[in-house]
Amino acid sequence: MKRPRTLTAAFVRTVNRPGVYGDGRGGRGLSLRVHRTRSGRISKTWRQRLRIEGRLTSVGLGPYPEITLAEARRKALDNSREVRHGGDPRGGGVPTFAEAADRTIELHRDGWKAGSPLPAQWESTFRLHAAPLRDKPVDRITSADVLACLAPIWTSKPGAAKKARHRIAAVFRWCIGKNLRPDNPVDRAVVALPRANGNAPRHYRALPHGEVAAAIRAIRRVKYIHPAAMPCVEMIALTAVRAGEARGARWDEIDMEAGVWTIPAARMKAGREFAVPLSTGALDVIERVRAQSPKSSLVFPSRTGEELPRNAPGRVLRRAGVASTVHGFRSSARSWMAETGVPAEVAEACLAHVPRSQVVQAYQRSDLLARRAEVMQAWSEYVTRR
Repeated sequence: MKRPRTLTAAFVRTVNRPGVYGDGRGGRGLSLRVHRTRSGRISKTWRQRLRIEGRLTSVGLGPYPEITLAEARRKALDNSREVRHGGDPRGGGVPTFAEAADRTIELHRDGWKAGSPLPAQWESTFRLHAAPLRDKPVDRITSADVLACLAPIWTSKPGAAKKARHRIAAVFRWCIGKNLRPDNPVDRAVVALPRANGNAPRHYRALPHGEVAAAIRAIRRVKYIHPAAMPCVEMIALTAVRAGEARGARWDEIDMEAGVWTIPAARMKAGREFAVPLSTGALDVIERVRAQSPKSSLVFPSRTGEELPRNAPGRVLRRAGVASTVHGFRSSARSWMAETGVPAEVAEACLAHVPRSQVVQAYQRSDLLARRAEVMQAWSEYVTRR
């Protein structure tokens, strides 16, 4: 189905391809998000992007068909007017941290055994180690506020600090789920704290993000026995996927109209299906390789039609004189996201990182596709600039 310039009632009713469909210019940030649930059902929901007090915010307008296109447009217009007059369409009842903490405890209570000491322990943590946050509205709390709570106990009381970090973060995940704020300030606060000894992560050689554009230009000039290897590496740089995921890309996984590449669970490190939003730069790469290998089921085939060898992307980088590993492009993209203010949850979702905590996973059931699409488009424009 062809994507219309502006949404129509017929398109909204019949579209079943996962993706984010905007209402065009003058649509006041309104979009329809089409998502396939784990059960295979198509879910459609309305979202609106607004700048509230200088901050881009995503506001939920409800599901389709309960909310029709006409109703969604009417809500979007009302919200835009309210923002223009200094209001907040999310309502004036933004809870304080103390109120949000109480609701978070209640949410967890059903999963705790009867008589469990956990409710009292969580309350104690918030009283002792989150006191400066208690009376602040949750959408006004910054990473600096959280840092002021955690820093005094980070090294002197590591056990208490770990619990405080986990429990404060849980409150903000509840806030994100309620559309009260777009990010979790705990993540940025923790980055500023010292890392525990013996817990250093493995680092891959990576370029500063400002050098990725030049690297892509160098990659395009490489002559190599596997012609598809160069666009494959360029695709990795633009989408921040892993090399194996790109080498195994198939045409039936890519929806050009929706601008989404759906990688099946079997080819993902975490064993979960992952939707990659395709930027204009990534779509350009795909169009180029489609003209080169129209008969192959693989997007980046070798000359024999098989999957590219594992070492092919790395050889391209060496021939191009690029001082980075293929995996390092993910680090370059992540650094750029951190420096440009992309919320940590969105940045981690762009890299298909799955939270280790099952509690965190329970909160983060959305794949944040619309927000990831905006981030990856901005990254594409940054690294393909001439």
